[in-house]
Amino acid sequence: MRRFTLGILTAALVLGSHTPALAGNGPAYRDAWRPVKVRVADLLSRMTLDEKIGQMTQAERLGIKAPGDVTKGMLGSLLSGGSSQPTPNNAATWADMYDGFQKEALATRLGIPLIYGVDAVHGHNGLYGATVFPHNIGLGATRDPALVKKIGRATAEEVSGTGIDWNFAPCLCVARNDRWGRTYESFGEVPEIASSMTTAIDGMQGRSLSAPGSVLATAKHYIGDGGTTGGDDQGETDISEAELRAVHLPPFREAVRRGVGSVMISYSSWNGLKMHAGSYLINDVLKGELKFSGIVISDYNGIDQIDRQPGFTPAEVTASVNAGIDMVMVPFEYQKFMDTLKAEVVAGRVTPSRIDDANRRILTKKFELGLFERPLTDRRFLKTVGSAEHRALARQAVRESQVLLKNENRVLPLDKSRNRIFVAGKSADDIGNQSGGWTVGWQGKSGPVTEGTTILQGIRHTAKPSSTVTFDKNANGIDKSYDVAVAVVGETPYAEGRGDKPEGMGLDAEDLATLKRLQDSGVPTVVVLVSGRPLDIAQQLPEWDGLIASWLPGSEGQGVADVLFGDHNPTGKLPVTWMRSADQQPINVGDGKSGLFPFGFGLRYRHGW
Repeated sequence: MRRFTLGILTAALVLGSHTPALAGNGPAYRDAWRPVKVRVADLLSRMTLDEKIGQMTQAERLGIKAPGDVTKGMLGSLLSGGSSQPTPNNAATWADMYDGFQKEALATRLGIPLIYGVDAVHGHNGLYGATVFPHNIGLGATRDPALVKKIGRATAEEVSGTGIDWNFAPCLCVARNDRWGRTYESFGEVPEIASSMTTAIDGMQGRSLSAPGSVLATAKHYIGDGGTTGGDDQGETDISEAELRAVHLPPFREAVRRGVGSVMISYSSWNGLKMHAGSYLINDVLKGELKFSGIVISDYNGIDQIDRQPGFTPAEVTASVNAGIDMVMVPFEYQKFMDTLKAEVVAGRVTPSRIDDANRRILTKKFELGLFERPLTDRRFLKTVGSAEHRALARQAVRESQVLLKNENRVLPLDKSRNRIFVAGKSADDIGNQSGGWTVGWQGKSGPVTEGTTILQGIRHTAKPSSTVTFDKNANGIDKSYDVAVAVVGETPYAEGRGDKPEGMGLDAEDLATLKRLQDSGVPTVVVLVSGRPLDIAQQLPEWDGLIASWLPGSEGQGVADVLFGDHNPTGKLPVTWMRSADQQPINVGDGKSGLFPFGFGLRYRHGW
């Protein structure tokens, strides 16, 4: 963690910059009693071109090399990328880091506070010890918008406790090809599910952005990232405008209707044009037709890709800003970006009115968030990080997300008493595997990456003392003396890019070997599949007595055990069509293809399907 030593003069400037001004005392933008529009107009009239460009710039906190760089650059925003956590990685250190950067921003001539962003996509997932909720595909299986709203609120509280005021979530992509490595970030393959889950925005932003515990939400990635050919991340979405509007636009329309504060642009292309230069879809459709009035932000180094060559050029800067992007995420080359944009304005290729429009949108959200009056961390929310209340909510979400796909001879629910249970599989006792990517690191990793309860721990906690629970990761030692085997298998963590599956989509060799040992024992086997998407399992399915799609449940593995033992009836329904083989991809409801399990399928222990 960087520590800042601010001088007496800087401290005085900081104090003055976040003390609310009374009516008639000081500049109008400092007067909390004036309407936001008046405050924005007054502040904008006082700003230089350099200060305006600074507001349009978002740097990665690791790109800030020395104390004072935020002040010197007059930066408007910082972010922590997926693997950008302070050391030690705890809530108090995050808050200290945020406040240090914020004080630098407040020491600028006009004292405009920073807005700081993170990808808290399933809880405040970069923070060790935070509550990690199921990824979106699991939440889509719940069909429970009220639950998702509560998760949005819980996430906002934990994020607020670390000072952060901007969340790059929810992802409203509609995943149409499960080969895509971001499928688990999608609520499902139809726009209706994602649209219904925009309640997450209500939870994050609260009744008012200025209310304690509220954060700015982001609808992403606009638009069509889930529809790329072959499921290629950052690839080409080669579809008609009619299909784009029918499948991919509705969730964003609903997000705007709910007042989402920001929209992030997709890396992908639509019919050959990179979305970061897509003026028609940003200016005409999003800002014009949908009347979105918030901040349009680029993705991480997204403008670099417009000409499909590494590094951004003046032409790319101009194209992106003129296309309607208000704030540009330039993690490490922020000074080059600011210099380039200024030169493009001076040359007349970007108009002053476009710069003012971007600043008006950014400053409006900063005022609405109350950052000018309360710029530093609200540490009352520190106690919410990983709280019992939030973990109970996550456990509920896990329970509701489980989808029962097969239950031969009523092998489920498991008996708690007088039962010999053998548990196997690489994901049975691995909180990293069950949490997936975007968990204390961008790509995630296997192992004890954060606090929580593994699925094995949940099973052991639920079984009564009269039962025996034996665990061996590779299924060594299984014999006919056991009544049932539970195999927790599936994918290991990944995020975009690395998660794409252009070839096979089946279980790996380790899982197949584990399952073979269980099969050879003759013990009835229940498979708990931990994965970010459907896997190619049709060949193995006849050998299994039970199958539960557990998705990526997050930190509360007890919720899986709640369903395995019947404390809660499985109610989850498939948010995607489950393929018979990977060759069927893409496969979606209504396309005439017959899947292994249809969209919406989900068995129950009672009352059938």
